Amino acid sequence: MLSVGQHAAVADAIRAAESRSSGEIFCVVARRSDGYFYPAALVVALATLVASLPAAVVLDRLWGAPPATLLVVAQLLSLALAGALLAARPGLRLRMVPRAVKLRRAQDNARRQFLARNIHRTTGRNGVLIFVSLAERYAEIIADAALDARVDTAVWQDAVEALTAAAADDRLTDGLCAAVDRVGAVLAEHFPAAGRAVNALPDHVAEI
Repeated sequence: MLSVGQHAAVADAIRAAESRSSGEIFCVVARRSDGYFYPAALVVALATLVASLPAAVVLDRLWGAPPATLLVVAQLLSLALAGALLAARPGLRLRMVPRAVKLRRAQDNARRQFLARNIHRTTGRNGVLIFVSLAERYAEIIADAALDARVDTAVWQDAVEALTAAAADDRLTDGLCAAVDRVGAVLAEHFPAAGRAVNALPDHVAEI
């Protein structure tokens, strides 16, 4: 998703931001936050119940079989075709899932990454995750307890909106660097560099 040079640019931005503060910044970019097979399959199953009725009428005219049999055959054919399409086309699955479901999966993924990357285990409890999930066009900034207690989540809103827009416009690196700079400014205000400990988190972007 990012080239070697783009990774280096974000890493430089993280190091520059962390030099002003004792806090830690970690970035994660996800291609997507879920495979969405089961939510999409549920949508397909419901649609099949509706679509199989006219399909049964067509089969009745072609084969003259009992309606109940035709209905089952139409449903099985519809489900088989839809299942094959869903298995082969991740993009199709994504388009079939409601926006609310996609946002929930992306939010859950952000929280999993926060814990998996040990951002909650820094000495000062002032680590920050910058998370982007591209398929869902979702971004979030999650601060650990010490910073979260001092800064309202609304503080990150402009940075999140700018990052989301940059990712959608194929300017992900610029968006990440700007978000890192914004987070660094907030960290510097509340946790100046004088109290900086050993760098606990890698200064790079993790791609998942």
